[in-house]
Amino acid sequence: MIPASSAFGVPGADDDAILADVVNSLGQDATLVKQALRWLDNAAGGVFADCDPARREAAATALRDAGGPALAALTRVIVQCYYRDDRVMRSLGMEVRPPFPKGFEVEQGDWSLLDPVRARPAFYRQVTSE
Repeated sequence: MIPASSAFGVPGADDDAILADVVNSLGQDATLVKQALRWLDNAAGGVFADCDPARREAAATALRDAGGPALAALTRVIVQCYYRDDRVMRSLGMEVRPPFPKGFEVEQGDWSLLDPVRARPAFYRQVTSE
């Protein structure tokens, strides 16, 4: 999903450390990720990882085109783990540390973009405590 880049000095998402983080971070996405992996195996006509590159690419393209929650879960967990890898953070010029407690500077945007949301009527049921 994310190839290695010698130009940027970063590993691919198939790197052992990143892959171990993916496996350890599945949590509630495990069922959907397993569905996506089974889908890839079926589309490849065998074990996806054992297929030749052309069959893997065709299966991955078919999954991307099909979309859905399983693909979203697979993508989410891979991207999350990839971009918290120390090597990737360094390549992006980021300090290698957790975001808290120091936080990161976030460029302020145009808060007026939220005005239509603020102006619309409430669409939820008010709950009262008794």
